[in-house]
This record gives sequence, C-alpha cells and structure tokens, in this order.
Amino acid sequence: MAIVEDPGTTTIYLVRHGRTALNANGQLRGHLDPPLDEVGRAEAKALASVIAPFEPVLVVSSPLLRAVETAGAIADECGLTAEVDDRFVDRDYGSYAGKRVEDVVAQWGSLSNAPGVESVQDVVARAKAALDDVVRRVRPEPAVIVAHDAINRLLLSHLAPGRWSHDEDIPQRTGCLNIVYRGVHRWLVAEVDLMPFFDGDAGVDQ
Repeated sequence: MAIVEDPGTTTIYLVRHGRTALNANGQLRGHLDPPLDEVGRAEAKALASVIAPFEPVLVVSSPLLRAVETAGAIADECGLTAEVDDRFVDRDYGSYAGKRVEDVVAQWGSLSNAPGVESVQDVVARAKAALDDVVRRVRPEPAVIVAHDAINRLLLSHLAPGRWSHDEDIPQRTGCLNIVYRGVHRWLVAEVDLMPFFDGDAGVDQ
C-alpha cells in the first residue's frame, strides 16, 4: 500500500471510527459523544490488525469518544499512544444532532441547508490544517488519523477535486480505511472505504 513517487512521500491512513448505537439507528452524531458498540469495537480491532504492520509513527484522532476508542485500539496494536486534535472533531449539526439523517434531508434538501449546521468551508479549513500539520510532523513516515464520515468525505473531496460530483457520494462506512499519499508536490487519494471487518451488521454508511 505504498507508491514510489519521491523519497518524501507520506502515507496517511484516514480512518472512520467504529459503529455506535446512533450510527446503527441512522441518527446524526455531530458533537454527541456515544461510545463504540460491540460491532464498533470489533471494527476498531480489525482496523488495528490491518494497519499495525505498516508501522505508523503517529495515531491522532478527533476528541470524541468513538474516535478516541478506535484510535486507542489502533495505537495499542502499534505500540503507540494516541493523540487528540480538536480540529478533527465531527461536523457540528447543532440542534439536529440526534435526529435521523433522512428526516433532516427531507426537511431541508441537504444537511448543509439546515440552519445552524457548520459550513463545509469551515469544516474543510480546520480539518485540512490539521492534516497538513500531521504530515509536517511525520514526513516521510506513515500516520493514522481517526475521524468521522463528514470530516473524511470533505477531506477526500478536497484532496481529489472533480473525482466525485458531491462529497456525500463518497462511501464512508463505520470502521473503514482510506489511504492517501502526500508527495512533495501533490496529494493522491489511493483507496477509499476499505473494510477490514466484515459482518452482517458492520460497515454502516450513516
């Protein structure tokens, strides 16, 4: 899972946290802070076993518990201590956190149209700045970032402009793995929505 572009190429394993009860129910999480459920813990364990052989030197996550627990499982397997960066926190859905995604979309046409929801521009600005800081810290060694579906989708869309017609078209199941490379001159999105853990209840794209 590496490319030979130049000696300074950095691999980022961009992970979505494991499943929670809110994911299973199709509810928006935002800044709500549920823990991983049983399936989510299995997803985190599977991610850890897949990522550890690539010997990342840094594991960093959103401050929310579902991301922290996922990052902790990965870091433990890698012999590291996970760090937290608040800039990777989930998108703020305001009063719509806890509501069913389909209900909010039915009312407003999209999540971004709902009043009080954090803007796409603000999410991208903070998450991209945090991503760039990770690369600066570890280059050319690999690193793991554990974040959320909204964060990952918007980052992937930003790093590969024109690849998807809309960020919501990018699949991001719970417990999925994306692989992106940062060379000296460009970003490359190599893999999207890889699923290390397969189970009938795993990989919720909510």
